[in-house]
Amino acid sequence: MSQKYSSSRFLKGAMVLTVAALVTKILSAVYRIPFQNIVGDIGFYIYQQVYPFYGIAIALSTYGFPVIISKMVAEKLEGEDEEGAKRVAVTSFLFLCFVGFSWFLLVYFGSGLIARWMGDPLLKPLLQVISLSFLLLAPLSVIRGYYQGKEDMVPTAVSQVTEQTIRVATILIFSTILVTQGYSLYMTGKGALFGSITGGLGGLLVLLTFLTARREKLFSRKYLSLPADYVQIWSRLFKNGTAICVSAMLLVLLQFVDSLNVYSLLLSSGMEAESAKTWKGIYDRGQPFVQLGTVVATSISLTIVPLVTNAYLKRRESLVREYSQLSLKISITIGFAATLGIINIMVPTNTMLFENALGSKVIAVFCLSIFFSCLILTFAGIFQGIGRIYYPAFCIVMGILVKYLGNACLIPVMGVMGASISTVGSLSIIAIMMVIKLRKWFPIRFFTFSFYKTLLLSGAAMTIGLQGLLWIYDTLLENGMPGRPLSVFFSLGGVCIGGILFLIVFLRGNVLSREDISFLPFGSKWVWLMNKVQPNNK
Repeated sequence: MSQKYSSSRFLKGAMVLTVAALVTKILSAVYRIPFQNIVGDIGFYIYQQVYPFYGIAIALSTYGFPVIISKMVAEKLEGEDEEGAKRVAVTSFLFLCFVGFSWFLLVYFGSGLIARWMGDPLLKPLLQVISLSFLLLAPLSVIRGYYQGKEDMVPTAVSQVTEQTIRVATILIFSTILVTQGYSLYMTGKGALFGSITGGLGGLLVLLTFLTARREKLFSRKYLSLPADYVQIWSRLFKNGTAICVSAMLLVLLQFVDSLNVYSLLLSSGMEAESAKTWKGIYDRGQPFVQLGTVVATSISLTIVPLVTNAYLKRRESLVREYSQLSLKISITIGFAATLGIINIMVPTNTMLFENALGSKVIAVFCLSIFFSCLILTFAGIFQGIGRIYYPAFCIVMGILVKYLGNACLIPVMGVMGASISTVGSLSIIAIMMVIKLRKWFPIRFFTFSFYKTLLLSGAAMTIGLQGLLWIYDTLLENGMPGRPLSVFFSLGGVCIGGILFLIVFLRGNVLSREDISFLPFGSKWVWLMNKVQPNNK
């Protein structure tokens, strides 16, 4: 490599934001497990039907509009126009008040229609609760974007973590109380969704505290008048913000499609209502697996953007290519290992997390999404880095259409397995579209034969080890050992054994240099491990 990759190269602010994003992503995935254990598969179905609307609100207020606002604020501050920066923020606030209120009205008053489209009219009051989260869109987006434009990422990071922590706590506490008190699962879901409001208010309180403590008179009367370029500001917010939001909402949009037609298609295919709700809840067990499986890819996509952007602005095309190839190589490796590992130990892991092994084959197919999601997230980061923010959004919209049609064609024939297949199919199409376009813009070489050979050998070693472990697991089950305690031991043991086998074979293949590995978080630790595995290459 022409330049050393290490975590020390990243700006402190970018690292703070990356850590916060990873913490919130892990929280957002992990809480679903105890929540499902509390409410069961039908309760999980009820919650997951409405959750995508909150996911959209989060994407808008965290990944979309704040990014665009921060760029406009930074442009003003570069010209030493601090008042102009505050006017940009306030002008953006007025526009986003309209956007947030429009979303609120659409979801609140359209809740009956949406619930009927989903095939479950009882979801109407839950949709009305979640619609309130859009009212917090403007203040959350603007204050985060303003501070990010000043290269102060701490307020955004603290508010994100606070928001998710309060939300998760509310969900688990309310669901436990309501189930214990004998309330219906729909009332329990309504209580859990109230966490989106408490969390959002908590995040907003943190941001307002920062404004007060730092004596930032952001919403002063003197900044309330519209500047001459307000149309340009609103246009950039609408076009660029929407494009970035769509890229950030990939998994949420797929869940949204599933909410709209999986349950209704199961009903129309002749399945009883209770059974359809149960199987939709079982199918939704796959969401935490995919979210956790893509955590590292999210980290890569967040950290690759400033590197690629910096190299691209300096017109160093060779360096853009190197950063891109390295991030893709790491993403392919991690995505492949995570996908194959989870599929191999799906039965005991499903039992450990969700009390039984129902739907393990459906979830295993669904988990193929991890590999393609890792690729797409990395591609999106590269495209954003070179200023091509619209093409990833276009690819994702096309993929969502494929997903909707795939559900319509496959679910009546194959049940929820059809939903898993259509998800994987749509993600693969999005990834292929991005590969073709990236190779057209930059002649990136997609690695050598030895890389793929080492990858397959590592996967084979991991699979053989895990299948041997599963044989012991099945044998002990047949001999009457208790299922769930046994699944805990073999799931956690499988993660350790599978990970070690994969790492040993892969690192011995010498397809990643020490410079490449140092790009990863805790890069020095990985280099130390590589030296242990390859003692002759120290």
